[in-house]
Amino acid sequence: MTQTAAGQAGIATKPAFGPVFAVVVAGVAMSNLDMFIVNVALPDIGAQFSGSSLASLSWILNAYAVIFAALLVPAGSLADRTSPRNAYLLGIAVFTVASALCAVAPGVWLLVAARVVQAVGAAMLIPSSLGLLLAAAPPEKRIPAVRGWTAISGLAAALGPVIGGLLTQLDWRWVFLVNLPIGVFALLLGAKVLPRIAARPAAARLDLTGAALLTLGIAVLALGLVKSEDWGWTSGKVLGSLLVAIALLAAFVYSSARHASPILPLGLLRIPAVGPSTFANLLFAVSFGAMLLSAVLWCQQVWHWSPLKTGLAIAPGPVLVPAFAMGVGPVIKKFGSAAVSAVGCVLFGAGIGWWIYRLDTAHEYAAGLLPGMLLTGIGVGMVVPTLVGAAVSALPPQSFSTGSAVVTMARQVGSVLGVALLVAFIGAPSGADEAVTAFDHGWAFILVATAAAALACLFIPRPKPAA
Repeated sequence: MTQTAAGQAGIATKPAFGPVFAVVVAGVAMSNLDMFIVNVALPDIGAQFSGSSLASLSWILNAYAVIFAALLVPAGSLADRTSPRNAYLLGIAVFTVASALCAVAPGVWLLVAARVVQAVGAAMLIPSSLGLLLAAAPPEKRIPAVRGWTAISGLAAALGPVIGGLLTQLDWRWVFLVNLPIGVFALLLGAKVLPRIAARPAAARLDLTGAALLTLGIAVLALGLVKSEDWGWTSGKVLGSLLVAIALLAAFVYSSARHASPILPLGLLRIPAVGPSTFANLLFAVSFGAMLLSAVLWCQQVWHWSPLKTGLAIAPGPVLVPAFAMGVGPVIKKFGSAAVSAVGCVLFGAGIGWWIYRLDTAHEYAAGLLPGMLLTGIGVGMVVPTLVGAAVSALPPQSFSTGSAVVTMARQVGSVLGVALLVAFIGAPSGADEAVTAFDHGWAFILVATAAAALACLFIPRPKPAA
């Protein structure tokens, strides 16, 4: 007996892959862009809302990061249980409407509230987007599809400061208005081309306890990390947040093990390729998040460059990501995901090492910052698509959205952790010489995290040959 790939994934009619890919990457690019595009607009937002404290303005970024990370897995599980297609379209609609609300917000706290709604939409569309892509692609094209998905999402995130700097020259509200045409395009075309996937069989009762424990656990963890700079790593608030998060997540694991149909089937993490790939993904996200912020801070705080000039300075690295993400496929087939991702980590680390060796207060871009950006860009292009592809290609079709949500959540938590730790290592240097030393300490931390990620990559098994 034979089954088509569409039948295996529960698709009633086989959709054309090209239009599905276009719709999916449009939403993914929009949501990933928004994670970073707002950063460079923050000073202008503060100037418009005079009287707003830095602590209040920081919640424009923090609220998005906390809610997005916390809702990923519950939203992915809900998409698998109901309809990934409907979840994606609803997520696009929510994100687009929230972007319009952000653009017309008359005050900082209404802007924060609209950002929370944006995060809800992003958490709905990201896991279901990868679920739809995997379901629409034939099995032999799933790994290239994942590489394309991660290349576009990574490029959008990394180019956020560039686009944000350009749009902020007009008005900070344009960093939100730019989402509207993209969202409308994805909605109109998506309603026509996205595949209808059979839902996972519903359990006798929903795992509401597991959903609440996981959401609260990730939210408290992310909150403690993003506020660590303000509260202090040894403060009762940060330590208390981390302890509460550990307790909630431990309770989640216990609850999931006893539930007939948990919101996150723990068996997914026991699939040979999924667990190691996801853990390596988390560790590399620590490095990537810290690296990107360190480059921005170096240009703005040490060289005193404008946001637009800073964005253009870091752009060459991200521009390399799609080419290496799509071109590394034959190498993975020959040498395996473990070797390719580990070598990518080495190249990424070489870029960081170059910055430690070469960068100082002299504005040496071509011989100083640029080579490190190029090496880290090549490393990201080799590592991220390889790790995501190794994890999600091993998932059963009925858990595409849930599994991809786990992978995305690991990346998000890792990035938040990397940013928080980098800020702690750099501190607040008072002079140029102190700044160079402080950044060297931050880059040394990134090297350690990258080495840990490279070691974790080596535990990714090769997939068994198809029968």
